[in-house]
Parts: sequence; structure tokens; C-alpha cells
Amino acid sequence: MSRHVAIVTDSTAYLPQRTMERHGITAVPLTVVLGDQAFEEGTEITTRSLAQALQKRRSVTTSRPSPQQFAETYREVAASGVTGIVSLHLSAELSGTYDAAVVAAREAPVPVRVVDTGMVAMALGFCALAAAETAEAGGTVDEAVTTAEKRAAGTSAYFYVDTLEYLRRGGRIGTAQALLGSALAVKPLLQLENGRIDLLEKVRTASRAIARLEELVADRAGSAPVDIAVHHLAAPDRASALAERLRTRVQGLADLHVSEIGAVIGAHTGPGLLGVVVSPR
Repeated sequence: MSRHVAIVTDSTAYLPQRTMERHGITAVPLTVVLGDQAFEEGTEITTRSLAQALQKRRSVTTSRPSPQQFAETYREVAASGVTGIVSLHLSAELSGTYDAAVVAAREAPVPVRVVDTGMVAMALGFCALAAAETAEAGGTVDEAVTTAEKRAAGTSAYFYVDTLEYLRRGGRIGTAQALLGSALAVKPLLQLENGRIDLLEKVRTASRAIARLEELVADRAGSAPVDIAVHHLAAPDRASALAERLRTRVQGLADLHVSEIGAVIGAHTGPGLLGVVVSPR
């Protein structure tokens, strides 16, 4: 069966390249700026380079793709013969990526539905995969959008960070800002809520915070079929250990992904990040 609907997302979905190729998903890169040098996420900057820059307190900022980048991507995808495109992106509360895609969609050669998933990282990636599977089965643009939105509505994302400092610098911590004065004595647990990163709990030590993160994920997963992604930045041992515990603890586990977060999100969380996405099927 020929495919009529293409799926586009952005680089913050952090999908493995082989997965995107297998499902025909195209990712438009965001940009990381170190000092006066700009790098495309995923191809021009490594997370190791980012972590080193953050630890040295170098200036690190991020920027959305331009509408022109999206327009070019839509033209290339349309040239493959599809009759419609579903463009799924990270939360508009965290980035202007969605807005840039909307501008480009107006001039695209085929109809484009741009969706603010309210998600980020593999919380976005799981939405893109679900939409791609619907498209592969012959689904329409509307059906692929519905699938992605349903997946987003059921998905939760939790984060442990060593410090709120990087989120403070980027202005992306929502209600957690009020706690900065006392944050030195605690380890914060955050969650993605209504498209924003907000404080969930304060825990006294890193070990207790990670144990609590595991509890939250296990409770949220329950026993129904669920996909889980464990993300980290410069903390591979922490991530691997947590993933193994979740593999044993979550009864309905379907797929488990373990990966280092990309440079764009890492720039706002800092080294030591440990994040878990829970996405019921």
C-alpha cells in the first residue's frame, strides 16, 4: 500500500535515526549557540561538547528552526508523492518551533497539519511514532493527528536535575522559580504539565530523588501496556541502573528506550539530568 501521509517532527523528539528511517519520519533541527557559534542539533554538536560548555559556564542558548527551514522540508517531503503532512512539535510553551512550522505550512505544496503536542523528548517521539504507524496503515491526515493527540494526552514525563540553575537561566521552570531561594538544600523533581516544566516535589538527596522518580514512574505505568524512555545528560550509569530497575518493576513494559538527551534540551537542564517518559499504548 502506498503511503499518502508523511510525518515531520523536530530534533527534540530524540528518536533514533534508524527508527526515523524505518518509519519515514523527518526531523527538522533546532539550533544550539555556544558563544558566537551556531550548531544544528543532532549533526553538528555532541552532548559531550554541550556538557563541557555548561560546566565551564560558557554562554549557551538555543533557537527554533526558521520558517524557511520548515518550508524547504515540506517541499522535499511533498516531492516524494504524499498528499498530506502531519507536523508534530515540542510544546509551544517551551519553544517557537510550532509557530515557525505554522507559518511555513501556509505555503506548502500539500496540506500540512501542524500540531503542538505539548510534549518534548521521547514524549514527543512516541507521538510521532504513533502517527507514523497510523500513516503506514493507510490512515488519513486527520487519523494520524488524532492518534498523536491521544498518545500525547496519555503520556507523562518526569525529570530529576542536579540544579535548577540552567532552567532558571532559560526561563523554563514555571512555578519552580519561586523555589530558587531554597533550592540549594534540595534536589528537585519536575514534570511536564500543560506544556511547561513545573516543580513536582523537593527531595533532600540525589539518591532519594532518583528512588522517588522510580516510584512515580512505576505508579504511573501500572500494569497496562506502556512504552518507557529513560533520558540522561552526562549520567549514563544512573540511566542504565534506573532502566534495569524499571525493566523488572513495570509489569506491562512494551518498549524501553535509553538515550542521552540532545543538546537543545540539555542546554536548559544541565549535566546530571535523569528523565523518564511514560507513554501508555
